[in-house]
Amino acid sequence: MAIRIVELLHAGLRVPMGEAQVEKALGFYVGLLGMQRDGERPHIPTIPGAWVNVKTGDRGRQLHIMCAEGKSAAARTATEDPTRAHLAFSVADLDEAQATLAERGIKHWVYESLVGSGSRQVFFEDPFGNMIELQQQR
Repeated sequence: MAIRIVELLHAGLRVPMGEAQVEKALGFYVGLLGMQRDGERPHIPTIPGAWVNVKTGDRGRQLHIMCAEGKSAAARTATEDPTRAHLAFSVADLDEAQATLAERGIKHWVYESLVGSGSRQVFFEDPFGNMIELQQQR
């Protein structure tokens, strides 16, 4: 069975540590490209940064700008690091998606409550090492 992707949620981008780097990224994505900073980003203690809406008011398509260098404070291992560059998709059923990954022998890892109480993200890599994140459809 294939995983049922509903939509693209965000692309995760890494920038160096520091508020000046976040401001530099916002200057580029907001100032130059005309995107909108999402003021509702929750505080994530292990991942400083900012969220940017690609389209004004549309929280469904975002860039997640994450401050990290090397292995981040949120990482379990060098591979299991949610700050690595990645694409995030909403799926119809996260339990079903996780079961499909397991059935196919695809190594994956889960973060609970990373971005707030009750949140759950499943991460894995495509055959080329690109990281993918799955979340339950809103």
